[in-house]
Amino acid sequence: MELWYTEEHTPTVRFSIKIKEQILSRQSPFQRIDVFDSDEFGRFFTLDGLMMVTEKDEFIYHEMIAHMPMATNRNIKNVLVIGGGDGGTVRELARYRSIARIDLVDIDEMVVDVCREHLPFTSGSLSDPRVSLHFEDGLKFVRRFENVYDLIIVDSTDPFGPGEGLFTKEFYGNCHKALAEGGILVNQHESPYYESYAGAMLRAHKRIKEFFPVCRVYQAHIPTYPSGHWLFGFASKKYDPIDDLDERAWNALGLDTRYYNTDLHVGAFMLPNYVKRALQGA
Repeated sequence: MELWYTEEHTPTVRFSIKIKEQILSRQSPFQRIDVFDSDEFGRFFTLDGLMMVTEKDEFIYHEMIAHMPMATNRNIKNVLVIGGGDGGTVRELARYRSIARIDLVDIDEMVVDVCREHLPFTSGSLSDPRVSLHFEDGLKFVRRFENVYDLIIVDSTDPFGPGEGLFTKEFYGNCHKALAEGGILVNQHESPYYESYAGAMLRAHKRIKEFFPVCRVYQAHIPTYPSGHWLFGFASKKYDPIDDLDERAWNALGLDTRYYNTDLHVGAFMLPNYVKRALQGA
C-alpha cells in the first residue's frame, strides 16, 4: 500500500509527497500536529494539514528570514521571534555571537515539544542559554514592550487559526512600538502566486507600510510551499536592506550557509513585474 501526504494549495491544485510512515499525530489545544518520514524530503511536520518544515528544504526559509536583517544591521543584540516553534529561525540567529538575547514566543508548547523530540535538525539551538521560551499569544506578548528589540521576526503560520492575529494592523503597530530606534521587522509574507495567498500578502504589506518608513519585499524559492514562490517582508525604522548591507562585514563572519549569500541578498529584492504591480496597488 502506498501512503501519500496531500495538501490542497487551492480548490483545484494539490501537492503530494509519498511518505514512508507517519511518525506522530497529536491534537493540541490549538491545532493538529503531524510528523512524517519521506524518501524525497526526509522528515517533515505539518500543522492542521499544512506544511511547515521539511528536512530537505527548511534551510531556505530559515536562512532567508534570519540572515537578511542580520547582514543589514550588524549591531542587533535583542531579538524577538514570534512563532517559529520548530526552532529553525532560532538556530540561524544563534550562530551570531553578537546577539545577547532571543525571546521565542509560540502559542503552542506542544509544537516545541514535538520538534525537540522529532526534528533535531531545526530545534537544537532552543537550549542555547540566550534563548527564552514563552508559550503565549504573540499578539498579547508584544503589547507589553516599548523600545526593547532590535529585531522582530514573525515566523508565523498562515493568517487563520492560531496565526490570524499576527496579520492585523494592531499587531504591526505593537511591533513598531516594541522595536528600538533603527529596529527591523521581518515576516513571512505568503505567496504572490495563488489568489488567496496573494490577498493575505497584500493585506499584510499595506498594514506594515502604515507604520514603517522602510518597507520592502523579497523572495525565495521554497519547493514545498504553495507555488514554490515565497515572499518575506522587510520593514525598518531606519535601515534599508540594500543600502545598509555591509557585505564585507557579513562575509568576514565566515558563516557556512547553504542558500543565503550577500549577492542573493541584493538579488532577492528584484521582484517580477506581476509582484511589483500587486505591491504598488497595495
